[in-house]
Amino acid sequence: MPNTGTPLFGLEIKRQPPDLIQRRRFSLRGIMDFNGSGGGNELHNNQFYPSEESKPLLGEMSAQQQQPPPEGNNNHKAGPCSKRSLLHSSSGMRYKLLQEGDIQVCVVKYPRTFLSKLLTSKFLRRWEPHHLTLTDSSLVSATPTGYMEAPLSYSTIEDLQLLSWDNAPKYCVQLSFPGGTVLLQAANSYLRDQWFHSLQWKKKIYKYRKVLNNPSRWDVVLKEIRALVDMALTSPLQDESIHQAPLHIISTLLAENTNLSAQDHENIIVAIAPLLENNHPPPDLCEFFCKHCRERPRSMVVIEVFTPVVQRILKHNMDFGKCPRLRLFTQEYILALNELNAGMEVVKKFIHSMHGPTGQCPHPRVLPNLVAVCLAAIYSCYEEFINSRDNSPSLKEIRNGCQQQSERKPPMPLRLLRPEPPTPPPTTTLSPPPALPLSPPPSIVNSSEILVELERNNNTTNTLRKAPAEGDSEPNLIDCLLVSPALNALSIQLPAHADRVLGCFALILKMLSDYDDWRPALASLLQPIPFPKEALAHAKFTKELKYVIQRFAEDPRQEVHSCLLSVRSGKDGWFQLYSPGGVACDDDGELFASMVHILMGSCYKTKKFLLSLAENKLGPCMLLALRGNQTMVEILCLMLEYNIIENKDTQLQIISTLESTQVGLRMYEQLCDRQRELKELQRKGGPTRLTLPSKSTDADLARLLSSGSFGNLENLSLAFTNVTSACAEQLIKLPSLKQLNLWSTQFGDAGLRLLSEHLACLQVLNLCETPVTDAGLLSLSSMKSLCSLNMNSTKLTADTYEDLKAKLPNLKEVDVRYTEAW
Repeated sequence: MPNTGTPLFGLEIKRQPPDLIQRRRFSLRGIMDFNGSGGGNELHNNQFYPSEESKPLLGEMSAQQQQPPPEGNNNHKAGPCSKRSLLHSSSGMRYKLLQEGDIQVCVVKYPRTFLSKLLTSKFLRRWEPHHLTLTDSSLVSATPTGYMEAPLSYSTIEDLQLLSWDNAPKYCVQLSFPGGTVLLQAANSYLRDQWFHSLQWKKKIYKYRKVLNNPSRWDVVLKEIRALVDMALTSPLQDESIHQAPLHIISTLLAENTNLSAQDHENIIVAIAPLLENNHPPPDLCEFFCKHCRERPRSMVVIEVFTPVVQRILKHNMDFGKCPRLRLFTQEYILALNELNAGMEVVKKFIHSMHGPTGQCPHPRVLPNLVAVCLAAIYSCYEEFINSRDNSPSLKEIRNGCQQQSERKPPMPLRLLRPEPPTPPPTTTLSPPPALPLSPPPSIVNSSEILVELERNNNTTNTLRKAPAEGDSEPNLIDCLLVSPALNALSIQLPAHADRVLGCFALILKMLSDYDDWRPALASLLQPIPFPKEALAHAKFTKELKYVIQRFAEDPRQEVHSCLLSVRSGKDGWFQLYSPGGVACDDDGELFASMVHILMGSCYKTKKFLLSLAENKLGPCMLLALRGNQTMVEILCLMLEYNIIENKDTQLQIISTLESTQVGLRMYEQLCDRQRELKELQRKGGPTRLTLPSKSTDADLARLLSSGSFGNLENLSLAFTNVTSACAEQLIKLPSLKQLNLWSTQFGDAGLRLLSEHLACLQVLNLCETPVTDAGLLSLSSMKSLCSLNMNSTKLTADTYEDLKAKLPNLKEVDVRYTEAW
């Protein structure tokens, strides 16, 4: 806990009184060695080790234990049984908690005075080997015969001590019970001490469990909880269960006693705080913490005690699915921070403290855990609406971005309505009268605060999109939310608490997107769309999330902005959601244009991407181009240049759109000049072979190809030049090219992908000593005309090589030397 006046992630903390927050520790005083003469009459005074009850269970120290150890014993001669320190505080030895093990057992049913005479002699010869298990309540043998025929309950053990002989190398633990003594003999002193501390721990935990399971007075219970915590903190056993066992005992106690005062809450939390520094709280304890956060969010216990616990959860938790209450506790803690006077400023500083002051967060689990908490919290805001929907999809289907067509009856698109004055619906059924050929009056389903209209006209459905093949696909998430231009908003009125939760965790997502090192992982975690469709149709949420999508679109890294696209065809992503006509678009396509610009500026400048825009987003592209958006003008020009659009009427409409603005007219005239030049090159012909000088650059190649006619060029050698993937834009303008030599150049994967889409006639390709990898080489599988391929000294792998051989039937000559496939 922070010291007095020390700010915690920017929040000045006022220290509570000492009696509220404290840590109690055992005072480990050294126990001096006692030496005896070995006589039987002195055995009960100082021959055995002190009792393990160094502190009584109910927290009252006996007068004898509070006395300092006697002095002046150093000159005594060591007797047959010598004592050692129980806690080994001087040596600092640590032991693993034993659960089972092999040991020698001897039972002596004699009085203590007579037992001392046996120990000084050599009469103890009947030892039985047993494999003992330390259960929660007793000591049990795997072979219940002989001395260990019956389990030895911890409650019957009166005393637990260590024994050793100077005249014989025997290392024993003595267990005193009514009517006799059990001696456990280990092979060496370390094993003996390990058995001693493990038995001591089991016996104490058993007693604490019995006492705390039947509480009478809470002031006594609190004292026992503190003693239990101190025992765990000072135990020489080093095992995860040493701290977990007290937490589970306290967790069970709190689960069975829910009517506690606020002060009892705080006292218990403060008492167990030291155990939580290196341990996750159990589920029932998480529920107790959540209740405290909800009922007393401004309590200083939330800041001083819960902050390090939540920080440890976010840094070290691996799977919230196995411990969902940890996620709920983290969520309630953040909401409690939001209730402070500083509000979201405190939350923002907490997020910054989790990231760290450097540019790179040192804890890789923090971001996934924070995103998991945010997703669960946002989903809970719409849980009432999701549960109220008839035939609602499962969470898994929502996160996949679709509904199963076969499981939804009837298969009708949703049209979302604006709120209207409450009027009684004409009918409550969702099925149209069979006699009417046209769509009947819509049936309004009023589920508290959400209005949904089901559109039943199959002809209208067919005009919106093509019907999927039987069993082939399913309607995607955005199609389920398609709206008519006049009816484009879903009326969702969240309760006040849910609205605060939504605002808090949506703002956290915005904070996460501001960190450069977190942005790539955040983008991948939000792909595919993980939110319920009610959230995506809620204007407030999509408006808050728009900032995150803008950060993705502005990021120059491909691994970030590529996550804007869908994971596969048929699944919509953020690109479709915020496009004109999408349910989240509220800016006339400005964000959509910026997304297209960044995608076209990277390796997505491909025919496949242009085809997807022409098929799905041609209308929005033409609309934005009509309004003078330069990016959309370039898109339409590229569609004409690459012959993406085959329909003549559509081509004429695109040309008219381009000629309607000055920037469009200028770019279209440049396109016509290039097209005429290309046609002239093809008509006049030109050289069939061309070799560029070494050290030539991309600019040199562009100037050369623009200076004359190369319509007949079939063989081009760029070996040992400085060209890169950027020259691919010039190479795809050579339709007759059949042989291309790129030996020892910087031509990479992006260029290969572009070549594979446009140079279908290429037959010979030399990529020797180029930086291409599997990602680019796999695209060559579409070049069915390839008959010779040199991949010498590249990063080709064996799997990619086998895949290329299977997909290129005409491939006859291959060079894979100095690769993994060699």
